[in-house]
Amino acid sequence: MSTVHVPNLIGGEEIAGDGLERYNPARPAELVAVAPASGAEVVDAAVAAAAAAQPGWAALPAPARGAILMDAAEILRGRHEEAARDLVREEGKTLAEARGEVRRAIDVLRFFGSEGWRLGGQVLPSSFADTTVHTRREPVGVVGLITPWNFPIAIPAWKLAPALIAGNAVVLKPAELTPLSTRHLTEALVRAGLPAGVLNVVHGTGAVAGEALVRDPRVAAVSFTGSTAVGMRIERTVQERRGRVQVEMGGKNALVVLDDADVEQAAQIAAAGGFGLTGQACTASSRVICTPGVYDDFVAALAKEAARCRPGDGLADGTVMGPVVSEPQLGTITTAIERARAEGATVAAGGEAPDGLMLAPTVLTGLSRDSAAVREEIFGPVVAVLPAEDLDDAINVVNDSRYGLAAGICTRSLSAAQRFAAAVRVGVVKVNRPTTGLDLNVPFGGVGDSSSNTFREQGAVAVDFYTWSKSVYLGWEG
Repeated sequence: MSTVHVPNLIGGEEIAGDGLERYNPARPAELVAVAPASGAEVVDAAVAAAAAAQPGWAALPAPARGAILMDAAEILRGRHEEAARDLVREEGKTLAEARGEVRRAIDVLRFFGSEGWRLGGQVLPSSFADTTVHTRREPVGVVGLITPWNFPIAIPAWKLAPALIAGNAVVLKPAELTPLSTRHLTEALVRAGLPAGVLNVVHGTGAVAGEALVRDPRVAAVSFTGSTAVGMRIERTVQERRGRVQVEMGGKNALVVLDDADVEQAAQIAAAGGFGLTGQACTASSRVICTPGVYDDFVAALAKEAARCRPGDGLADGTVMGPVVSEPQLGTITTAIERARAEGATVAAGGEAPDGLMLAPTVLTGLSRDSAAVREEIFGPVVAVLPAEDLDDAINVVNDSRYGLAAGICTRSLSAAQRFAAAVRVGVVKVNRPTTGLDLNVPFGGVGDSSSNTFREQGAVAVDFYTWSKSVYLGWEG
């Protein structure tokens, strides 16, 4: 397959460049895409274009804005297979996972396109005679979006769509590793008739292009998804200039397995949450906490599931788990595994990287609750299994974390499930389901070091971040 040169998009013009090269993680010699390594001056031009275009876009009725999102969804649907295969080549997912992600982006565009018919305020009673009060949703202005490599088309979609339907103009900085996947989404929007300058795309590193974007005072709001360390720095930077900021960051998500659970089913749920997407998801199940009656059987069952998830090329028939996204990421994961061994861990399954960026799904046991592999995000197909005395002890282990994104429980007891859901300090709770995956109409976000915990993403409430409320008093004449 040929290499694709992905340009910046500024003020409706495509501007070519180079400096960023992306190779196929399953075939390291295959150059997939080349994109510009943009400097601060490019970001400046993109923000200026967005600022110029935003008032006209905001003046367009919301249903008309929604129609463009709907048309973009149909254009992307026509490129579904092409986009999915490019996503596999660029990021490493299996083809089934990539198809699901592209489908998600299409559905997100449709969902927020339809929100154009519902976007509005409220009519409220007034204490004054001959007066009515209503509220208006006003766009914040220019929005900066910084998106990660692990969902390179879905996450840009669920940030772009609510920002656009609310009447904002956008400067998007995609992850350096995945310029091609993001282009399928942005091209669909442009071809659907999005006015020039309403969407601007700047490729580059976070240290240069991303930093310039978050520091620009013309950018009213910044939404970021990525690592906790970077997210916290962005949050401080934007708050210092009194901008609006939304950051969704890491997780160390736990799955609790109680004695009454179906052990085989629980192992399948843990494997789907821990090894699916190569464990490269912020909601991945990286800790499993088992009560005594099922601990040994669960470890054996999860080891069997790990053995079934042998890594391979995502475009090959039968592949159930793709490679790790990059050599640095593989190094981070294998270093974490070796540190766990040094701390006394037993590797019940996996632990080795047999070929290139292919890492066998790994199950760790014998670790203390204070070990790094139990407390710190690894972002790979590594699951640590811990014992707990009972449900209350398991809840304590779940909550003993600086993160608070997702948690799950496997049990046949409705009472235990309800107690768990009420007690755990996380943004998403799953019962007898993998911690990964969320419906697009459901609010998403975490607490603690997983999130700014201000505005939620996805669902109708996602628009809240991209708007501010204005109250209007209307006195009657007479």
